[in-house]
Amino acid sequence: MTFRAFGGPTAEFTFGGLVFLTDPTFDEPGDYPIGDRKLTKTAPPTGRPGPVDVVLLSHDQHPDNLDRRGREVAAAAPLVLSTPAAAARLGRPVRGLSPWETVQLDHGVRVTAVPAQHGPDGSEHLVGPVTGFVLEADGEPTLYVSGDNASLRVVEEIAARFPDIDVTVLFGGAARTPLVGDANLTLSAADMVEASRLLGVSRVVPAHVDSWAHFTETPEDVRAAFDKAGLTALLQP
Repeated sequence: MTFRAFGGPTAEFTFGGLVFLTDPTFDEPGDYPIGDRKLTKTAPPTGRPGPVDVVLLSHDQHPDNLDRRGREVAAAAPLVLSTPAAAARLGRPVRGLSPWETVQLDHGVRVTAVPAQHGPDGSEHLVGPVTGFVLEADGEPTLYVSGDNASLRVVEEIAARFPDIDVTVLFGGAARTPLVGDANLTLSAADMVEASRLLGVSRVVPAHVDSWAHFTETPEDVRAAFDKAGLTALLQP
């Protein structure tokens, strides 16, 4: 399974004969308003995707997960899987999935929406709903895409439901904004290490660790944390 990263949370991969794209963000660097605040993008995307079968959209309410050009990419895809709130706002081709709901796709691919907590306990009314995804298919390693999740408790719950997860795309960066003070909105590098242990995976694909100013950790921080834990071999491109 080969992943192509475009920066931020956006990556393309093929699974069970279908091409998937996570949280499409393809705008140029600059300031992007969100309510009375702004998020600052610091680097351009590293390319553009080819034809996509399915977009896995963790949520639509933040520009570092779905921006203007990303919306165009999503609208052109045959199917977007996301939260019910995103489906209500965006319309077709978005299908909203509730936590633990499974959809059957072509080639026997099954996608299950799994919980994600985008910040500390009690912050959902501030940040809005978010989802992760677990992908399964005969002959493929089970894959977990975390979305913007900051809770190891949530990871533990997913690991209990899906004990055979082999590959994970973990959104990290220890994102912070004044909205929730000093709390992280996504996993820290140390949390990514612990999440990998909880899941028992053989491969970790870091995402959401670059290209935005409110990410307080970098790809180098992720590698250092995995090096310190003796788990560098998990970080395969």
